Amino acid sequence: MVILLRQPTDRVVVNHPSPREPEGRVLPFRPRGALFARPVPRPPAVPDLEKYERAPDEPDDFRHRMLMNGLGLAVTIALVGAGIWIADVMAHMRKDQDCVLTGRPGCTHVEVPAQPR
Repeated sequence: MVILLRQPTDRVVVNHPSPREPEGRVLPFRPRGALFARPVPRPPAVPDLEKYERAPDEPDDFRHRMLMNGLGLAVTIALVGAGIWIADVMAHMRKDQDCVLTGRPGCTHVEVPAQPR
C-alpha cells in the first residue's frame, strides 16, 4: 500500500530584503562555555640571558665564528656522506636479497684465492 502526501504548491514564501534594510546581516556569535574559557597556561620563566650577550662596543671574534662555521660545515658534510653510504649499502643488500629470493644461483660475488699449480 502506497500513501502519497501532497503539499500545497500555491503558497511559496520568498523573503526579499526591504529597501531600508542592508543586503546582508552580520550575526554576532558568542563563544560557548568551557571551550573558550579554559585558563591558558603561562610559559615557563626564561632565565636571564644577559651572560650570553656581548656589549655593543666589544669587538666581534671573527676567527672563532669562522671556526665554528667550518666545524658546522664539516659535520653537515659528514652526515650527508654517511647518509649516502647507508643508502648505497641498503640498495646493494636489497638487490642481493631479491636475487636470492627469486632462486637464482650465483647472486653474490665470492672471492676465492687462486690455487698454485
